[in-house]
Amino acid sequence: MKEKTSPTQRALNLWALILIFWSFYRAYFRTDLPIWVDEFLVKPIVFILPVFFFIRRVEKKPFFASLDLHRKNLLPDLVLGIGIGLLFFFSGQAGTILRQGLKAFSGAFHLGAAQIVFLTLISLATAISEEILSRGFILKRLYADSKNIWQAVFLSSILFFFLHVPMLFTNDKLSGFMLLRLMTTDLILSFVVSILYFERKTLLVPIIIHAIYNLSFALLF
Repeated sequence: MKEKTSPTQRALNLWALILIFWSFYRAYFRTDLPIWVDEFLVKPIVFILPVFFFIRRVEKKPFFASLDLHRKNLLPDLVLGIGIGLLFFFSGQAGTILRQGLKAFSGAFHLGAAQIVFLTLISLATAISEEILSRGFILKRLYADSKNIWQAVFLSSILFFFLHVPMLFTNDKLSGFMLLRLMTTDLILSFVVSILYFERKTLLVPIIIHAIYNLSFALLF
């Protein structure tokens, strides 16, 4: 008799399909398209839409409640997210400033208000898509299966890293030290926001931290 696929295995199968589609897109279709196409169109379709249908059709659960997207303790979560996000922002740029000085941000100094708003929205859109998939969906289900926070955090962080491989290695602006730095900080970010997700029981904190982290690198490029 064929063994029934577990809910966690079905979730991981979906994640694997998402990674395959995302990798294929980055390798063969992501040429000269503007960044907003990735963050506002492709990622919501590839990352969020399958998760939405899985939660609603397979698990038959409410989407937002299943992801822990709610407004409870909104102000403390906002303050915490912004505070830790700023720590990532400044610590992430400390190495760049030490190596290159403030000239590394010469482009950022000349950005207008509209450009800063655009980069902020791009960073937020990226954080929402990736956190819904990586924390609200995968991490939560890994923990439900293992009942071990550290095991779930470790495995989900590895998956989070592999989710970024197609982006890191198809970006011609990244190489050498910067590539290694992003790979390392992605793992650190994943560990921190995963623990905070369990601590605060909301996806809002990881989204805010992730968005500020993204913005710190968007200003460099």
